[in-house]
Amino acid sequence: MPFVGVLPERRHLFQPPPRREVAVSDAAAWRLNPEHRHVYDKLHLALEAGLTAAPCGVAPMDLGVAPDDTVFVKPITNLAGMGLHARTMSARDVPAEPGSFWCQRLEGAHTSTDCLVENGEARWFAHTRGSAEKDAARPIYWEIGVDLSEREPWIADWVRRNLAGYRGLCNIELIGGRPIEAHLRGSNGFFDFYGPDFIPAWVALSDGAPWTPPPPVPGGFIISVFGDADLSEPHRQAAAAADVDLQPDPSTPGRAAILRTRNRNAGFAIHHLLTGKAL
Repeated sequence: MPFVGVLPERRHLFQPPPRREVAVSDAAAWRLNPEHRHVYDKLHLALEAGLTAAPCGVAPMDLGVAPDDTVFVKPITNLAGMGLHARTMSARDVPAEPGSFWCQRLEGAHTSTDCLVENGEARWFAHTRGSAEKDAARPIYWEIGVDLSEREPWIADWVRRNLAGYRGLCNIELIGGRPIEAHLRGSNGFFDFYGPDFIPAWVALSDGAPWTPPPPVPGGFIISVFGDADLSEPHRQAAAAADVDLQPDPSTPGRAAILRTRNRNAGFAIHHLLTGKAL
């Protein structure tokens, strides 16, 4: 059976194929994992973590939030671009927007952790940290393979409480160590830097076959090219010469391309070449 939800330009990474359907996209993950769909409810995720949050229509001030405080507003569930339509605003300005909720604003590092999970127990972690520089609340680049071992006990406990019986890959995003999103799939754009043993281990785990957790992630950088960019052939050639993989991105609103590289300086130089903007 195939991996489900793989973009055509990424199919080369997903080998060997699993014996059963394994989700790569959030829509496929929601369909294929009915017992664990609750992780896509971001309001539930926030409340379970002890954050101050409520559906839009409940005034933040009624829960003790000051009118001038800044809160997040975003869809409760959004399988088509999980961060889409998320924004910050003053508590007094939160609209009565159907299907959305507000949550106290979190500060600190934005991190993304992929976990290989065996029957509700996290057995392997791949940590990535987002840049402080943002475009519409989205990190401009991600550093893959960082040490976030101090977060692992909390993440392992969250997995144990929320994914009992689950076998496969999951992801959880944190800001300042507090959760903002969870997924029943991995950070697919980062898999290039997880090493050759990762996909076979994930497939064996998902199929219920004997498996061994892969080695720690070798690491690299994913740089998003937001806004207008010159993706002409000379610039593509320059990226290739610098050992920077340049992938146009027609799927993500507001993002022209994705750069993948193991060399931070080379990636930043190509970003500047494409956009005229320094990171």
